[in-house]
Amino acid sequence: MTKKAIFDFLERERAMPARIPLQLRRDGDWGELYGRFGEDEAKHQAGRCLDCGNPYCSWGCPLHNRIPQWLELAREGRIIEAAALCHETNPLPEICGRVCPQDRLCEGSCTLNDGFGAVTIGAVEKYIVDAALAQGWTPDLSQAPATGKRVAIVGAGPAGLACADRLARAGIAATVFDRYEKIGGLLHFGIPTFKLERAVLDQRHGVLAGMGVQFRLGMEVGRDVSMQSLLDDFDAVFLGIGSYRYTDGRLPGQDLRNVLPALPFLVQNGRIVIGDGTEGRAIAGWEDQIALPDLKGKRVVVLGGGDTGMDCVRSAIRLGAAGVQCVYRRDEANMPGSAREVANAREEGVEFLFNRQPLALLGEGSVSAVRVAETRLGEPDARGRRNAEVVAGSESELEADVVIIAFGFQPDPPAWLAELGIDSEANGRIRVAPKPRGCTKPASDALPYQTTNPKVFAGGDGVRGADLVVTAVQEGRDAAAGIARLLLG
Repeated sequence: MTKKAIFDFLERERAMPARIPLQLRRDGDWGELYGRFGEDEAKHQAGRCLDCGNPYCSWGCPLHNRIPQWLELAREGRIIEAAALCHETNPLPEICGRVCPQDRLCEGSCTLNDGFGAVTIGAVEKYIVDAALAQGWTPDLSQAPATGKRVAIVGAGPAGLACADRLARAGIAATVFDRYEKIGGLLHFGIPTFKLERAVLDQRHGVLAGMGVQFRLGMEVGRDVSMQSLLDDFDAVFLGIGSYRYTDGRLPGQDLRNVLPALPFLVQNGRIVIGDGTEGRAIAGWEDQIALPDLKGKRVVVLGGGDTGMDCVRSAIRLGAAGVQCVYRRDEANMPGSAREVANAREEGVEFLFNRQPLALLGEGSVSAVRVAETRLGEPDARGRRNAEVVAGSESELEADVVIIAFGFQPDPPAWLAELGIDSEANGRIRVAPKPRGCTKPASDALPYQTTNPKVFAGGDGVRGADLVVTAVQEGRDAAAGIARLLLG
């Protein structure tokens, strides 16, 4: 065990793992942008932690990870113990270490973020788990004897996988059903490989299978198996059905050729990049297969400033677009996307047009331009965000060969929810207890994340609306605790 210097942060600057060179990214390299720390680098960065008495980093994380403790274990080289501690609060730590917007969460809350550079928490978390799994570490289930209880999980996205992990640790058998042929949901098909390599998901699939979790992939509830049969055959059901219906901006000209919704664009392109033979299949959740235009040499305009928009602009760069513009109606400080992702996109050549409101898509048959107007920030809305108000007489046109609409996503609840007594809100979100934001009434004595059908629980984007991966993980984890209380007392 090495002794920690109190002021390591003064001697060692914040550092991130080496990145893929810029020219390779522009030339179409789809590998993970950030590499991996070596052992010494991870120890040095972990050693910068102050271990402050009030761990703001932990409070800034929806999972309230025990970050200072596993940073110290990493600094001491105790990787197996660090990995076990990571998993105590986070069922998917190597995934969160890659895709979380740490600059808005744990690292953004780090005491050193004000002047010295936050501890590189995400990259160290990624190193810990990758290194431990490479050494053969697996979760210890010796204290989780089988209870004989069985739970069906609908959806193999982050909420469903997190729920399955926690149920297995409680000795409850979990069977995961998903309409896709791979686990992860949009982690697999929606998030580009330059943020999350698919081998990471395959490895987590193996870990969960080793814990006894069973998977029924390529099986859609409501089509291949009925929800009623799951209620009949299992002791409880968890719904992690995600949020797939894109927010319709109702722009004139949306039906023009080469106007693409963001999610089908990312899913289809992801399948092509992966090259696993699925690129020709219809996309689950959409009636029609979209045809992806060749972006080489094209002018691409992406509408929307969230993380999905950043995935779209950075994908367009790798697909050889001649120019990529991102249009967002508020200023940069109010962008919902990660500041780190914005910086990466800007470095790769994306042009950001802030305070621009799209008004219409123009063209004859195919889109050729986007009409926009300048905006200024007005009074706050009901959520406290300042409204974007159009400036009169400020209209202009942006030339575009392809337009990708990334205005966000909303839940699209299946018809069988209501048939089984599972209430939804007017916006499509599944109603659970305790009362989440936006719900009109809670259940008085329900368990956390229990729906109006007492045998059914739900969490993730289908409950909250499109949100962060880490938030879905937290809700799946906490819903599993509610299920365990229901089944085990």
